Amino acid sequence: LAKVGNYEVTEAELSFMLKSLNPQVASQFIGPEGEQRLLEEIINQKLLLCEAVENKFEENDDFAEEFAKLKENFISQYSVRKILESVSVSDEEAEEFYKANPNLFVTPAQIRASHILVAEEEKAAELYAKIQSGESFEELAIDNSTCPSGVNGGDLNFFSKGQMVPEFEEAAYALEVGQVSEPVKTQFGYHIIKLTEKKEDQQHSFEEVLPNIIQNLTAQKQNETYFTHIDEMKKLAFDKNGKIGTITQERINLIINTYRVMG
Repeated sequence: LAKVGNYEVTEAELSFMLKSLNPQVASQFIGPEGEQRLLEEIINQKLLLCEAVENKFEENDDFAEEFAKLKENFISQYSVRKILESVSVSDEEAEEFYKANPNLFVTPAQIRASHILVAEEEKAAELYAKIQSGESFEELAIDNSTCPSGVNGGDLNFFSKGQMVPEFEEAAYALEVGQVSEPVKTQFGYHIIKLTEKKEDQQHSFEEVLPNIIQNLTAQKQNETYFTHIDEMKKLAFDKNGKIGTITQERINLIINTYRVMG
């Protein structure tokens, strides 16, 4: 893919770098453009490597100490990865979880409303009368509403229960689609509310949520596997007084071999 000094950047290195990133960070490098940005970052790191080699940083007194710590950490993380790589979740397990927890996969009912917000009750009454006489709600919102939504004709988009102040929510949910409320007072002023759409509770199908279930159950099983492994290792490491003392390499080897037999 590229060559920087004596160092080559390969497809395998690009793939390894992508896998080593946090999933949220890795998502930024998906696709041709993302891979190009990642390649540029690897090239940047190779440039720094060339500089470090040229300056013989590895001969610095603190290099060996820091490198040893990094190596220990890498080996530890590699060990964790080896423990967790056998963990998997089948579609059957995911379906069983889905059937046992249907409420987790429901999008609550939502409504869509527009409003006109003004500070004075008299102004609200005047605008309500104009709407009742046939004037456009949306145009009156654009010309009069003090809410930022006014520029969009008062549209607040969809929302569910608990997202609006109680007085507003109660009035909005009591409306039928197309109906306009009388002025409603809240801490923000006086609202004239128009209900524009309704959505009932939506139960998502198993196929829709399967990837998320797999991801969550895998994380849960990996967590359990990790701590189970650690607990078993600790039990074998305890001395006769129930305390973890100095553990020699010989003792560590015995613990590891015992754990292998138990596994």
